[in-house]
Amino acid sequence: MIRTARTPSIKRFTVAATAVALSGLMLAGCQGKGASETGDSMTVGLTYTPNVQFAPFYVAEDLGYFDDEGVDVDLRHHGQSEDLFGAMKSGKEQLVYASGDEITQAAAGGTDVVSVATLYNTYPAVLITKQDSGIESAKDLKGKTVGVPGLYGQTYLALLAMLDDAGLSQDDVKIQAVGYTQQAALTSDRVDAVMGFSNNEAVQFKAAGMKIRVIDAVDAKNPQLVGPSVGSDSKTIKDNGKDVTKVLTAVDKAIDYMEEHPEETVDIAAKYVPTLKSDEQKEQALATLKATLPLMEADGDAPLLTNDAEKFSTMATFMEDADIIDKAVDPKSLYTNDLLP
Repeated sequence: MIRTARTPSIKRFTVAATAVALSGLMLAGCQGKGASETGDSMTVGLTYTPNVQFAPFYVAEDLGYFDDEGVDVDLRHHGQSEDLFGAMKSGKEQLVYASGDEITQAAAGGTDVVSVATLYNTYPAVLITKQDSGIESAKDLKGKTVGVPGLYGQTYLALLAMLDDAGLSQDDVKIQAVGYTQQAALTSDRVDAVMGFSNNEAVQFKAAGMKIRVIDAVDAKNPQLVGPSVGSDSKTIKDNGKDVTKVLTAVDKAIDYMEEHPEETVDIAAKYVPTLKSDEQKEQALATLKATLPLMEADGDAPLLTNDAEKFSTMATFMEDADIIDKAVDPKSLYTNDLLP
């Protein structure tokens, strides 16, 4: 059952596409045992390093929620150099964890992908700088060096959005790819600021005792980008739409469990994350999990997981105007709410 904003608890979908950056190891998918209605297995693409951020999927599998829904699910982590939508385009994945802006960028480039659920109602990407850096807003980035994991993904797109909103261009700053080593890059003064996530890198910096300033990349009241979502293609939606709904239903149950049992959730995640072993690592993962839940709170009275038409429209217009995409896309073609539980 989908709960609305009037429900007092969050009960929601997966955490941001960020990482506790515990290792670069990849985790092979774990096969669910449920028999799907179509007889087909649903492979869910989870981006890059296994991490507590994907706990809703781990919990749904570990506690048998996919089986309960009668859907056979295979969880698959991508390689660091793998195209985000490559496996879906080749038919190896039916669902993929991706942000709304990544889906928009891909769709504008001709990729067959739409959002079947929006997971976050607050965009998680933020700019992080030292408290004494003198950087208090995006306008202060002129002439500065900003570290990003790479020239792709949510953090990079969020940086472009910040620069555009501040009236700056990429030529006004030096963008440096630092991989998932933002903390080391900022601590060693290799960069003046880094892009990260409010529920991940910002948590890590504070846990390390570093005095930082966190600047939102997107105005929560007037967002021009849509955050973490679940993407799928037209073939899957047509041929396996009921199974997609079952996957979302199972993950929804997992989020209920996560909210009520955060410590146990970290223990489950440890079965899937090779380096989540020590008490210190588990404490950090728990902090990330707790920082994530507020990002998933409902926005207004719309059922949670709903793709917001206004937000997608604003995003499509903004990304075209900011030259993040090369051509206009119809916002209505970027999402569907027909497969929600």
